[in-house]
Amino acid sequence: MRLPLHRRQLVLASAAMALPRPAPAAQALRTDWPRRRQTPPLRLSLLDGAAWPLDGQRGHAVLLNFWASWCEPCRDELPSLVRLAEREQGLRVVAVDYREPAAAVRRFLDATPLPLPVALDADGSAAKAFDVHAFPSTVAIGADGRVRFVVMGECDWTDAHSRGWVDELLGRRG
Repeated sequence: MRLPLHRRQLVLASAAMALPRPAPAAQALRTDWPRRRQTPPLRLSLLDGAAWPLDGQRGHAVLLNFWASWCEPCRDELPSLVRLAEREQGLRVVAVDYREPAAAVRRFLDATPLPLPVALDADGSAAKAFDVHAFPSTVAIGADGRVRFVVMGECDWTDAHSRGWVDELLGRRG
């Protein structure tokens, strides 16, 4: 006997919820940026209205973390990005909010302060330029301004595996 579609969906959803959730590191997928592909030009507005040009960051490694306040894995990842930014003074970490009005971002930050620069990707063009289709996603850019890799999914930026990625980005090994 076949269950009606909505009952099958409910059974499948219940079964999926019963499965243990993998650790964040298991959810993150690193993809190297193609060597011949150029870094897209990028100029974003920060939440305070200031301009943030990527080409103005030359000489510093940058992590662009694409997130949204409605994205639970994004919210879960933010504290480890803050700890990373505090630990790695030579690294610039920018939280790029995806397609939310500035007022919504401010409301979220009023309830959950974030001591990182917050940029707005109001129309989604920055995410599109970097082929970001899932959230969170983090684009790693070397001090020379070239994208090195993209990490898709929630990541614990303080664990040994992701620290290796950061060391590589900062030229410490790899």
